[in-house]
Amino acid sequence: MEITRHFTATTFVVYKGKTLLHLHRSLKMWLPPGGHIDRDELPHVAAIREVKEETGLDVELVHSAPTIHSDNAQEIPGPRHLLLENINPYHQHIDMIYFALADSFEVTPDAGESIELRWFDTEELEGREIENDIRLLGKEALGVMSNTDN
Repeated sequence: MEITRHFTATTFVVYKGKTLLHLHRSLKMWLPPGGHIDRDELPHVAAIREVKEETGLDVELVHSAPTIHSDNAQEIPGPRHLLLENINPYHQHIDMIYFALADSFEVTPDAGESIELRWFDTEELEGREIENDIRLLGKEALGVMSNTDN
């Protein structure tokens, strides 16, 4: 049977030494904001949109400055990581992982989005309820952002 693959964008949002996770409605797992990239959407735009829908936060992606720009090519913000994630035996996500800064702890998710949102510091990411890849990426985001954090 053929494996289907979808492109997704996920963002670790950081503010004052904490990263924001939400309790996923169907998976019942603590995950950062993220979701599928629309057909006509650029990955970094999807990352920002998903954060806004799921948390109400306006964020600024932290990424390297573009170095390539010509009449026919423009560099867009690249993800910090590119993961191939097994969703089930027949479906995978090609997940672009971004890091972003928020300017507030105040979250106001769109209706029908996140059921519970919580800010985690490095120690709290060690909790048993946090999957290992989320723990590692969350701690990396906190480390990277410690110099740029508000």
